[in-house]
Amino acid sequence: MNIAIILAGGTGARIGGEIPKQYLEAGGKPVIRYCLETCFGSEEIDRVHIVAEGRWRDFIEASLPMENIQKWQGFSEPGGTRQLSVWNALSDLAGYARQEDVVFIHDAARPLLSAGLLHRCLQSIKGHDGVLPVLPMKDTVYYSEDGKGISRLLERSNIYAGQAPEAFLYGKYYEANRALFPEKIKSVNGSTEPAVMAGLDIVMIEGEEINFKITTQADLDKFRSLAGV
Repeated sequence: MNIAIILAGGTGARIGGEIPKQYLEAGGKPVIRYCLETCFGSEEIDRVHIVAEGRWRDFIEASLPMENIQKWQGFSEPGGTRQLSVWNALSDLAGYARQEDVVFIHDAARPLLSAGLLHRCLQSIKGHDGVLPVLPMKDTVYYSEDGKGISRLLERSNIYAGQAPEAFLYGKYYEANRALFPEKIKSVNGSTEPAVMAGLDIVMIEGEEINFKITTQADLDKFRSLAGV
């Protein structure tokens, strides 16, 4: 079974305003609706689980695609960090997920999730513990010890930018996260970090430039333009 976890608990502080970015309208529907349509529409996704604050749950339920609505599983509470939100979902999934099931973790603020990338993630995890889409670095990359001067040049061909969605075998990934409590999990930035720290076998696949995350107002304007607003 493949279970999609959609992270929609962020506040969108960098954009400002009272409405988090994933609930803003673009192209006549909320941002979160776009990735939900991809997940609900995929024959490879069996269940959809969303991490969101209670005050937005009625709004989300009204935005769910009716196609394959039987996949809808429910909500989890957001945590203090992104990874704690992931942990809350993993814990709630324990009631029905099997060790060998795949959890497919995506950000609601990445609306342009393609059916192709979703498919490649779920196909590529076969024979591995997890999969991470990445983009190669296009710019020259420097390392600074103090944030002021350049300490050294990094080899661009060995540096990659990670994206969501990330997919993992549920049982191994659950244990990788549990092992980081109580303190280490608080400093995790990306969902693949616990898997790497646990020594799991994570394979990289090619990501997609269009699969950008809405973080700033410029990102939102770019997406609205693409969505035809």
